[in-house]
This record gives sequence, structure tokens and C-alpha cells, in this order.
Amino acid sequence: MSDELTKRSLLARIVKVYPELIVSWSSLEKRKAEYEELVKVKIPENSKEIALARSYGDLSENFEFKAAKQMQSVLMRRKAELEQMLHNAQGTSFDNPDTSRVSIGTIVTLRNMETNEEETYSILGAWDGNPERHIISYQTAIGQALLSHEVSDTISMNTEHGVTQFTIVSIQRAPRDQTALPHESAVEAAVG
Repeated sequence: MSDELTKRSLLARIVKVYPELIVSWSSLEKRKAEYEELVKVKIPENSKEIALARSYGDLSENFEFKAAKQMQSVLMRRKAELEQMLHNAQGTSFDNPDTSRVSIGTIVTLRNMETNEEETYSILGAWDGNPERHIISYQTAIGQALLSHEVSDTISMNTEHGVTQFTIVSIQRAPRDQTALPHESAVEAAVG
């Protein structure tokens, strides 16, 4: 077995065991930007709103103060969520995914066994989902059902019509996420 295949197999096992989030560089940068805006803009603005509302006097009947304090709670909860998410995130450009089986960074074509219609899904990082464009996170029910299966495997999945059987027709490499490079990548354009 090649070293590259061993590394990919090990990565697939690690993803299942540890709560680490595999994310594209582009989605990681978007979350970092959201965090920065929250910490540098939204929370300071909210602090000013609280101080202003406090200056209106009687806090027990001060709607502005109560609303600002509630917003503070929402902002602080989101800040904590983002900190945890960013701490657990591991950025990737989806280089060299294992295309012998469905893995993160692959495009999978499925054939519905009843209708013979084909659907294609890109299996990407935890924050890369765009269901309208058939880009799904590896953490979704569909992503989890498909991971580690090979071409010609048959998979049962829940659909709006009940349980449906699909056969994997093909597995290809998804476009490389090149956010770290100066130009926009196909993955970033698809996700953004």
C-alpha cells in the first residue's frame, strides 16, 4: 500500500474519531472574518448601546437597555461558538482526495435504482454546504451515508419518497480550494 493511500485512510479514520472539523480554506477565512467583525465591531457597538440605554435612567422599565442586554447575550454566545469552531477547524484545499472511494474532496455521481436518474454531489468540508448546488458537507446525512463507499456500491438513503436505493456511478476529485493563493478558486466560487 502506498504512503499516500495510508495517509488518506488514516485521515478518514481521524475524522470519525476526533471532533475536528475539516473545512475549506475559503470557509475558514469567512468564519475568521465573521469572528473579527463580531469582536471588533458588533460587540463594541452593543456595549455603546448598553451604556446609552443605561443613561436613560430607570433600568427596570427601560426597553432599550433590556433589548441591548439580550443582544449582548446573543453576541457573546455566537462569539463562544465561533471560538470553539475555529479552535476545532482544520483548513484544507482538498488536495489529492482518495478517489477509489467517497471521501472529503470528491464529486460523486449516484444513479437512482428506481428512476435510473443520476445526481451528482460534491462532498466538501464542514462549512462548505450549498444544497441547491449539490455541494454537501461530509457531516450531513447524505455525506455520512456516502463516505468510504466505492464505485458500484449500492446505498440506501432516506428521501422525500421514503428509502431509496442509489448506486455510485463515479467518484472524481473536486476542484482544489486555492483561497490561500491570490486568485479565487472554483470551490470558493461555488461555496460563496
